[in-house]
Amino acid sequence: MSETDLPSPPWDRNRRRPAPAKVPLTRDRIVDAAYTVLDREGYDRFSMRQVALELGVAVSALYVHVANKDELFELMYNRTFVGEELPDPDPENWQEQIKEFARRGRARLRQHRDLARISMAHIPFTPELLPHVERLMAIFRSSGMPDLVAAMAGDLLSTYIEGFCLEESMWLERYRDMDEETWETKRTEIMNYFAELPPDRFPNMVAMAPYMVDESNDYRFELGVDILVRGLASYIPAR
Repeated sequence: MSETDLPSPPWDRNRRRPAPAKVPLTRDRIVDAAYTVLDREGYDRFSMRQVALELGVAVSALYVHVANKDELFELMYNRTFVGEELPDPDPENWQEQIKEFARRGRARLRQHRDLARISMAHIPFTPELLPHVERLMAIFRSSGMPDLVAAMAGDLLSTYIEGFCLEESMWLERYRDMDEETWETKRTEIMNYFAELPPDRFPNMVAMAPYMVDESNDYRFELGVDILVRGLASYIPAR
């Protein structure tokens, strides 16, 4: 029998044990717990009560640190930019800099379930995020595109990233339990459906049937970003 298996002496049983130290409740801990709840429950079932349960505290304790669920979502949104540093503007390489910004943005939104829905409801004009926006605007302007176009470019790009990630997450949720073999079968069925349409009525869809669902999400995302960047480049006056 080890020492840990021995019973407590009779004279020691009534001795008060020190209570374990409580970890202070902070905004960072609340945001951490909020992400855990978001990943488990999703956006529609997310609640302050669930966050409180995750932390083992009363709901009222949360409101000492955050005003409401909207403010908590804003803190979660701001967290996605922590550690993100944009490079100095490079006029000769601005297109690749913007493409890399888009790739990193998609990667951030894919880290947590339904994070794209939270992102779509917020704008990065808080004091914490303004320096990030300033550096992004510097990259756009370094290209030589007109300020009117550069001013809209960031919003257009963010809308594309968020919309793509939202659609991506919705399909992943819908087919969460589908394995690769089942998806290949379904993809073939969809392609055959387009190929078997009456060619006299749908000549273009029949011609493009092999390409309608043939590419990965990564390819689709890169193509979309490339189209956006090429469109922005078309506004740059000839030098």
